Amino acid sequence: MLFGLTLPLASAPGFTNVRDHGAIPDGAANNTAAFERAVAACAALGGGTICVPAGRYLTGSIRLESNQTLWLEAGAELLYSGDPADSPIVPSRWEGTRVHGRAPLVYAYERENVSIVGRGRLNGQGSNWWWRNGVHDPLRAQSALAAIHAWKSLYAQIEAGEPVGPGAFLAASDFLRPSLVQFNGCRNVLVEGVTLTESPMWMLHPVFCENVVVRGVTLISTGPNGDGISVDSSRDVRISDCFFDTGDDCVVIKSGRDADGRRTARPTENVAIANCVMHRGHGAVVVGSETAGGIRNVVASNIVSRGTDRGIRIKSMRGRGGVVENLRFENFVIEDALKEALEINALYQPTAEEPVSERTPAFRNISLSNLTIVNAERVARIEGLPEQPITGLRLANITATGRTGVHCEHVADLDIRDVHVDPASGPAFDYRHIGVLRPAAT
Repeated sequence: MLFGLTLPLASAPGFTNVRDHGAIPDGAANNTAAFERAVAACAALGGGTICVPAGRYLTGSIRLESNQTLWLEAGAELLYSGDPADSPIVPSRWEGTRVHGRAPLVYAYERENVSIVGRGRLNGQGSNWWWRNGVHDPLRAQSALAAIHAWKSLYAQIEAGEPVGPGAFLAASDFLRPSLVQFNGCRNVLVEGVTLTESPMWMLHPVFCENVVVRGVTLISTGPNGDGISVDSSRDVRISDCFFDTGDDCVVIKSGRDADGRRTARPTENVAIANCVMHRGHGAVVVGSETAGGIRNVVASNIVSRGTDRGIRIKSMRGRGGVVENLRFENFVIEDALKEALEINALYQPTAEEPVSERTPAFRNISLSNLTIVNAERVARIEGLPEQPITGLRLANITATGRTGVHCEHVADLDIRDVHVDPASGPAFDYRHIGVLRPAAT
């Protein structure tokens, strides 16, 4: 029994050992073909468990089929090779835009009943990839320019609604760094117990998925765009008992970017996040900024955040569009936030005011309660749009200390109860352009 799963013995039907298919655990031999054989053998049995015994396995992308569990024994480590030849071009989504890019270390596309479990590690060896963003390694920045320019051209075509075939993405594929693990269009997904580390980009990325469980996972990455778990246009998602130390957001919820996201029109909905510890990272629990498909029905509770830039963050901007609604954050301890402990910001990037349209994001029905905030740089920054104020915002039972207090503007309906803010300097509360302010704070 492992994490609630009963794993079969080696002799049982449906059990496939990668060593039996030629995998060599020396950290040097390329095992891409061996893993392909193991996956195919497991599929031929109708599904089952693919066992990765202890050892270090260098490999390219591993593409799972339906009814398969990838089980990494304690001491097993997958090392992503970093050779684009080992990672074919596959359907993906990159920062909220539908693309074709390099396949992640573990990938499943339009499959069901797929799992990654165990006590092993998935190591993206991100330093092989990070330089491709054109910023991370100035000495190699010139080598990334061609792919960056190719992506900018493609992105303009996509936003304009022009058809772009899979082959057109090859020139931009170096820039479009893959996630470490991606489930694309899958149903019934489980990730449990494993450690994900040093991802080329986002670490765990369920996109267009349904019924996703992530439990007891450790996510550690130091590179750019290293979001821990990016929930993207997916529904019925449960994340619990995880540890994060990331180069970007810890848990972030998204639903598509700008015009392509609005055309795709796939919301993220019904998400529960509980009992997690976040150490460092840009934000502990974040919503946005890619909100074009809409985000609704999200609960995050029992979270400890220490040393993250922000504890709770909701962000979007003109051009993204989408409705963000029915969010509940409760029972957080946020210590040593390097920027705002709480941020709700519809001006993620400054843009000129424009008439309300499908490009205008809307934030409504948001509750933050039972929060302890200690030593924040700023306790809270809350900014709606002049043309689209935040509606139905509730702050309750919050105790906070920080260098500065709460700044709040362009909120149509603000309910504050039992909120105690002790800033080192300046006012505890700075209100501007508030429609209805319910009981006064202290």
